[in-house]
Amino acid sequence: MEQEKEQEQEIQKAAVEPETADPPKEEKTEKKEKKEKKKKLSPDQEKLEKLQKEFDEHKEQHLRVLAEYDNFRKRSQNEKNAVYHNAVSDTVQAILPIADNIERALAQENASAEDMKKGVEMIEAQITAVFEKLGIKASGEVGETFDPNLHNAVAHIDDETLGENVIAAVYQKGYLLGDKVVRHAMVQVAN
Repeated sequence: MEQEKEQEQEIQKAAVEPETADPPKEEKTEKKEKKEKKKKLSPDQEKLEKLQKEFDEHKEQHLRVLAEYDNFRKRSQNEKNAVYHNAVSDTVQAILPIADNIERALAQENASAEDMKKGVEMIEAQITAVFEKLGIKASGEVGETFDPNLHNAVAHIDDETLGENVIAAVYQKGYLLGDKVVRHAMVQVAN
């Protein structure tokens, strides 16, 4: 009976304090075997293990860099798209009042030709103001020197009153945005 009580107490003690209980003998032998293997490794094997560990570290670092680059690429693409859409939105906002004025002008049923001309002139002034605000400059004026980078010569005339390679007539204005040609001016060149 006393033996049974002692066994019961040992079981309860083990259940309450599992961490303090001694590890089984099998676990102790496994740890000893690992230590012995480390001690038994030849210098070449130790060097190989060291190199393998370094390789694994570099591989992990490489994968992290690849993931960071991929995230950077995606973020850059999203920012690029956002900048483009913002630029288009800003341009459309600048042009919308012009479209509204054209619509109002067309809605006038009893306007005289003089009033219509005045309205179109006002719209042209509004377009010029919007172009200035957006940084767009007109190019190709009569009397300017012909520049093939800015102008597209569609006709040629001989005129003694004009100098050589001078624009004699402008069929269609050209436009520049900074240094970039948005549209070449369509011109007639003299001499």
